[in-house]
Amino acid sequence: MKQIFLLTILAFELFGAVIKSPIVAVDNDNETAKIKIDKIDVGVSGFIVHQISPAHSAILKNAVVQSFDKATQTATIKMSPFHALQNDALPHGKWKVQVGDTVELAFGYSRSLLIAPNETIYYKIARSVKTQWIHPDLFATVLSFRGHPTPQKADFRAMANASSVGLLFIYLNQKVYTIDIKSFKILSISDAKLKQTKVHLPFYTRVKKIDADWWGAGSSRMDSYAPHYYELLVENNKTNKKLYEIIKNGNPKLHYLLDEFTIGK
Repeated sequence: MKQIFLLTILAFELFGAVIKSPIVAVDNDNETAKIKIDKIDVGVSGFIVHQISPAHSAILKNAVVQSFDKATQTATIKMSPFHALQNDALPHGKWKVQVGDTVELAFGYSRSLLIAPNETIYYKIARSVKTQWIHPDLFATVLSFRGHPTPQKADFRAMANASSVGLLFIYLNQKVYTIDIKSFKILSISDAKLKQTKVHLPFYTRVKKIDADWWGAGSSRMDSYAPHYYELLVENNKTNKKLYEIIKNGNPKLHYLLDEFTIGK
């Protein structure tokens, strides 16, 4: 019960309001920008808003916190194309990100998706975290539409765009990983001492079958729960020392993932 309570505390820490801060500098290639902020985690995502008029604004770019300097309280924001609201019927502006535009971070952090190996663990965690849960059945539907019975990072981003989900929780070997669903960066790792007796692949869902494409990444069906999600985590968190130590001190069958880290290289 103590470990589940820790998850509840974690939820209150993460699920604050959207963080807004004006851009104070933009690089020449329009790929990164800087904002002043008291504190922010690397990997928190959002977007950049340009104010056209007092009553109108436009989203110009996706934004992910690339680094944070505690000494200067400056965050570097990595920018990328924004495609979440594509509509050919809407007008397209030619604005470039500039000083004074607003970075809005942690958008959608009040809505979450939980990946768990079975129904029991799913509901124990879901009941302990104060958030608006988006049921994994919806994610299974997204996967079926995309032909991916094995979830890929792009599938989670598609889920985020379709349902305005900001956070992803993944249960792995008595720990819960809290992840920004778009950047796939780990924001926190919490203990959750839950007994796992069975595994539902690719995760707990009431959808009986997820359609598969003929070929390509994600088109094959998962044969093991933990290795796949560890691989996704490592691929997108190669400098995370805590994740490195967890894998190093864990199941020897996962030690092949240690070579993927760039810590000390």
